[in-house]
Amino acid sequence: MGDHTHGRQGPGHARGLFSLAELPPELITSLTGRSVELFRDRHAHDRPLDGQAVGVLFTKTSTRTRTAFTVGAIRLGATPVTFGPGDLQLNTGESVGDTGRVLGSMLDALVARTAGPLDELRELSREGRLPVVNAMAAQEHPSQGVTDLATLALTFGDLAGIRVLYVGEGNNTAVALAHGLAAVRRARLTLATPTGYGLPEDELAAAVRRADGAGARIREIHDLALAPDEVDVVYTTRWQTTGTAKPDASWRETFRPFHVDEALLGRWPQASFMHDLPAHRGDEVAGEVLDGPRSLAWTQAAMKLSGAMAILEWAAGPHG
Repeated sequence: MGDHTHGRQGPGHARGLFSLAELPPELITSLTGRSVELFRDRHAHDRPLDGQAVGVLFTKTSTRTRTAFTVGAIRLGATPVTFGPGDLQLNTGESVGDTGRVLGSMLDALVARTAGPLDELRELSREGRLPVVNAMAAQEHPSQGVTDLATLALTFGDLAGIRVLYVGEGNNTAVALAHGLAAVRRARLTLATPTGYGLPEDELAAAVRRADGAGARIREIHDLALAPDEVDVVYTTRWQTTGTAKPDASWRETFRPFHVDEALLGRWPQASFMHDLPAHRGDEVAGEVLDGPRSLAWTQAAMKLSGAMAILEWAAGPHG
């Protein structure tokens, strides 16, 4: 809950959801299960945020995440206060800290997707003394990770031993997937990324360390010929991530071998397909795959709402 005090008490501790790497495995499991519960019954709660005001700040484009957190706040009883890229004085040079102080005196929680680094979201939380949810930063997209685990749980049940092949850039979605699956017993995640476009080394190392503790395995490869013989899911994301540009002018040639078409998916006849959307048919995925019978992408998109609700309920609720 926001402090709503007139006096200045100094910054507090950053709290909320910044990275799945910071959450204990049992909390990741809890958020996953709760997301599935709310997916099956959107009324399975007692409006725990009733009377609260939740800021929804998006300075980058968003269809699923912005809608999910806005509608999720409403369903949980809160009133969302939405801000676009030009709405706050951040746009005219006001500091992140000053912005956090003001928002924390009026809001109970803040959901934010900004162009800035993850540390700015922590600063908003500290200075505002309110929970902040990272709705996507350059480093990680943790609410997508919760959604992905929930989609897997809805489809496969117990996630112990789940085998996932991620194909494409080691972007913020891939980072969240790695940190999430690293907490799942005996999970197997193979990240097939173009050379030079893998996960940041520190993020991959952190995920591998956590995976070792859970008996899970995370590895990165740069050639799909080295992919596992058996996987349960093939997952890809858009090649051009929001707000980033690739330094190599010929990057499309580098990415072309990582296109997921029916021939590639055919290597794993029983595997499902996942995509966090938006998709560019013909780039990272063939339309026949995205819209085909093995695609979970549209269930995954719908799961964003219940995932957002589970996160808000935890982060902004009475026990957050």
